[in-house]
Amino acid sequence: MIFKKTIAVLLLLGAMAACSTSSSLYEKSDTQYSGKDLFPEKVTLAHARGFSISYHGHYKIVKIVSPFEKSTDTMSYVLLQRGKSRPPGYEDSQLIEIPVRSLVAMSSLHIGLVGFLESEEILTGLGNLKYVSSPKVLKRIAAGNIMEVGKDQGFNEELLITMHPDLIMATGTPTSKMARYASLNQAGIPVMVNSEWVETTPLARAEWVKLLAALLNKEKFVNKQFKNVEAEYNRLAGLTKNVTTKPSLITGMNSKDAWFVPNGNSYVNRFFRDAGASYHWAETKATGSLPLSFETVYPVALNADYWLNVSIGNVQTKKDILARDARYADFKAFKSGKIYSYNSRMNAQGANDYWESGAVNPQLVLADLIKIIHPELLPDHRLFYYKSIN
Repeated sequence: MIFKKTIAVLLLLGAMAACSTSSSLYEKSDTQYSGKDLFPEKVTLAHARGFSISYHGHYKIVKIVSPFEKSTDTMSYVLLQRGKSRPPGYEDSQLIEIPVRSLVAMSSLHIGLVGFLESEEILTGLGNLKYVSSPKVLKRIAAGNIMEVGKDQGFNEELLITMHPDLIMATGTPTSKMARYASLNQAGIPVMVNSEWVETTPLARAEWVKLLAALLNKEKFVNKQFKNVEAEYNRLAGLTKNVTTKPSLITGMNSKDAWFVPNGNSYVNRFFRDAGASYHWAETKATGSLPLSFETVYPVALNADYWLNVSIGNVQTKKDILARDARYADFKAFKSGKIYSYNSRMNAQGANDYWESGAVNPQLVLADLIKIIHPELLPDHRLFYYKSIN
């Protein structure tokens, strides 16, 4: 009798595992797929190094490299066309049914990805509803179609389990671990970790839009749109190839006893290089940012021709800058008035479109930077994301 009960429990557990959508477990009796290729249009990656996509008839395999920056692990996801049988293998991969119909996004960048693909209707949740620039997304929020799912710097897991979205797109950080999403995975909600910010070029960062396109089966659309972005970015970068002078610049501000400057392998430094500028920390061999003291940056800033990305807090004028530290008045760029922030498209709620659409439109960011640093090269361009601080 005990033996029969044990068998019954095991059969029940096996059935539950077969129904789970949080992994790629499959039944051994599944037959191999022999139908037509469901994805005739495919994406190829020319710039991004943080993820890969491969196609297999009725499913796709996505691999994200080092999603938490300090780790060398690779996370795998099986993107399975709805209604098709699970492929064999990939036991350690999460399963995502595609096309994704409901998405919870935890970053402003993800809003930009969705907007680039003209797919705002799939958004059902955001980490924070306050910092949104997209008019279409704001309209959906006002209509009650998007819920706020952030809670204490993390997730409101109870709400998410109730909503049960097709996918949560999270942001990888050095302090994050996949274990934090265990309860959501157990509830059958896949979590994809997006770490575009570790890419080393603006086009590589923008190319992460192809990942979302694969989730939505919008490869044809993204291939056409991204090709236009890529061509325009390369055209603009070509304008500065033969400039005879490269004005120097500094970037950012001191905050909480640290001045974070972009490292040499960061996509921000690539922007500076492609804009024809000279940047003091261009040779540092790392991505992300480098924390420095005010005293370290000060001698460099004294003689820099331009001061960019002055956007900490509510800095709108030179008076606001001096209120933070009177020593800023010593900077050459402060004296000449060559100070710029990327806050031109900030709304009343404090949301900055630079962090949304700017991520997938690097050609517009580069055009702004060239207009600032080499205005003679783009005489008719009007600043889009950037503005002068007076």
